[in-house]
Amino acid sequence: MELRQLEYFVAVAEEQNFTRAAERVRISQSGVSAQIRRLERELGAELFERSARTVTLTVAGKAAILHARAALAAAEAVGQAVGEVTGLVRGRIGVGMVIGCTLTPLFDALSAFHRARPGVEIALLEDNSDRLVEQVRSGALDLALVGTATAAPDGLEALTIVSERLVAAAPPGHPLVARERVTLRDLAGCPLVCMPPGTGLRTVFDLACAAQGLSPSIALQASAADAVADLAARGLGVAVLSASMAAGHRDRLTARTIEDAETPALLALVWKDTHNPALRELLGHARRAFTEPPRRARAAR
Repeated sequence: MELRQLEYFVAVAEEQNFTRAAERVRISQSGVSAQIRRLERELGAELFERSARTVTLTVAGKAAILHARAALAAAEAVGQAVGEVTGLVRGRIGVGMVIGCTLTPLFDALSAFHRARPGVEIALLEDNSDRLVEQVRSGALDLALVGTATAAPDGLEALTIVSERLVAAAPPGHPLVARERVTLRDLAGCPLVCMPPGTGLRTVFDLACAAQGLSPSIALQASAADAVADLAARGLGVAVLSASMAAGHRDRLTARTIEDAETPALLALVWKDTHNPALRELLGHARRAFTEPPRRARAAR
């Protein structure tokens, strides 16, 4: 039994798909499949129920997964302990980022960390905020930049980067543009262009509507702020965005703060713990990068 087999086993279990697992560990799908088969032969039991669409753990697989994770963590801890003694930081760090992110301080932090610790492999994954949070909780990712409706998702530590109110943005001539104040009830009769469920901004909007018993009409959904704005500018609906997202499109859209959506949309870095010295160092670079003069943040939050 080899550590790489356990790594592939854990990757397939968490991704529930051989193709995605292969992308994650950066070898071919056939290579992952062959190593899993070899591990199953050594253990004398099948670890996965395989179907055309998904892969799930068997009873034997469920019994093995916790021990596999523990073995990998122990092996990583050996390297980290030696690294801390010798002043070296090595290994791999998994970073998540909301789809459509153009928040350059994050990239600055990754670049500074890479220059300081070239021995650490950085793996970067894009996804929606809800899935990124779950992957940080499970340990599949060490750190993620996510949109959230709360200062810190349950069980995680967080550093708030952006906190902004929701706005409704419409093109010239739209009735909402003439209003000084816009409320959720004003939006209830309009077709809306929003980010999809699973993004922090959409969660904030849905919770605000639910609190008033409103069921908004979501006409179109897009994962990137620019796409939401473009669709609204073409008259396909009123865009629901954060203030900074709408600010980049003021030549085409007029934004009004949604008065009774008082809970801000947050953009935050989240992590589970800092036992990993590489994560501690990356967080230091991130804190420095995000305390520089603010830059316009546009992300699918």
